[in-house]
Order: sequence, then structure tokens, then C-alpha cells
Amino acid sequence: MPKAMIIDDSKAIRMILSKTLEEAGFEVCQAANGEEALGLLERENGAISVALVDWNMPRMNGLEFVRRMRSDPRYAAVRLMMVTTETEAEQMVQALEAGANEYVMKPFTKEIIADKLRLLGALQ
Repeated sequence: MPKAMIIDDSKAIRMILSKTLEEAGFEVCQAANGEEALGLLERENGAISVALVDWNMPRMNGLEFVRRMRSDPRYAAVRLMMVTTETEAEQMVQALEAGANEYVMKPFTKEIIADKLRLLGALQ
């Protein structure tokens, strides 16, 4: 079973995304900020295939998490999807340049998440 990580400071968003991903066949782990996510990534030791990352979080935001993760060659194969309220084109460009593979704006639907996972090759 593929494993996904959800990184968002909103417990409600983590629960919604977890349900969506579990229904799509993923095992899910969660982190409340980028710092916590880096530790989880380390503990999972290569098991994470896709991460859904919020931008605005305390301690380490999503953009910084993406940059830190992409600077480590061990995580080069992990597909990254930003799922955020940030709607400015400039922020989308920043996220993609930092190494995000896809970008979803909140609010989202289950169908949008599934479509993006298919685009990433993480879902059939």
C-alpha cells in the first residue's frame, strides 16, 4: 500500500485529506508543520511516496519544507503537492520552482485531489 504524508496545521484539513487518501488506497501519516514532517520523513525511511503540504504553518512553513526536502537526495522520488489558500500566481511559481510537483488551492474537492494524484502518477 502506498504511503502519503499530510502536512497541515489544521487538524480538520488533515482529517479531510486523510479520509480522501485512505479511500484512494493510501496509508496516511500526518504532521502539523514542516519541522514535524521532516522528522516523520526521516522515521519513515523512504516509505513516503507522496506528500500534501500546506503553505502557512507555524515553526516551518510549507515552502521551506519543500526546499529542505528537495535539498536531500534521499527524497527525490517523493511527489509533492501544495494544498493551500495561497492563490497568487507568484506563490504558485515559487512553490513549483522550490520543487513542488503540483499545486491545489483551498477549498478543494475529493475529485481535484484525486485528479492531481493521477497527474503525479501516484494514483491509477
